[in-house]
Amino acid sequence: MQNLFSLEGRVALVTGGSRGIGAMIVKGFLTYGAKRVYITARKAAACDAAAEALSEFGECVSLPGDISTMEGVQGLADRIKEREDKLDILVNNAGAAWGAAFDEFPEAGWDKTVDLNMKTPFFLTQALIGPLRAAAKDHVAKVINIASIDGQSVTKDETYPYGASKAGLLHMTKRMALRLAPENIAVSCIAPGAFASDMNKVARDHADAVSKAIPAGRIGSEEDMAGAAIYLASRAGDYVMGGAVTVDGGVSFAR
Repeated sequence: MQNLFSLEGRVALVTGGSRGIGAMIVKGFLTYGAKRVYITARKAAACDAAAEALSEFGECVSLPGDISTMEGVQGLADRIKEREDKLDILVNNAGAAWGAAFDEFPEAGWDKTVDLNMKTPFFLTQALIGPLRAAAKDHVAKVINIASIDGQSVTKDETYPYGASKAGLLHMTKRMALRLAPENIAVSCIAPGAFASDMNKVARDHADAVSKAIPAGRIGSEEDMAGAAIYLASRAGDYVMGGAVTVDGGVSFAR
């Protein structure tokens, strides 16, 4: 019982791990004993710099690339498989958002958001199923999808494909979990609320104002996000399959 949350010896990949929620998760994994955490991001310089900074807490390896395309997804999977026989934890965190008025919403914004938020998690998991299955011979391997409370309840913001894609990711998590549970691979989900990030600049830049609408009275901290991810990634979360952990200070109930 004392080692329920240990990630000792585990190898993880966190997409979009160079900043925001992704970096919070990486720091948590390394702090709790992960052997090695790979991160990917579209901007190579930022990804490399983040990996260097996060290596203060353990081994963090930068694998920059654009995983919004199938070529990028396969390229990342190939680089992981060149380096690792087993992948214990895959966190599908990379995502996109796009806001525009209904009458003017562009197809490009729709496709970018839906592809990265819903298509990429499925096909990256598919591409890495070999190393995940190899890890599952020793313990429960983990796939953690990062959704959003906007997929659980409706926001007033005109971010049509964002909420729709996150709702789709929540549903897809359940379906993937049913398929992979018999192979000792647990697929689960985190639905974050307001956390300071480049994607949620309002929470980042106006935390006090945003906090007034949150029952907990504050936006989320890095410990809040890391704690949820460590729980699901560790032995403590082995029996969570298809479920979503909502980490939002209660705001989704107060909308």
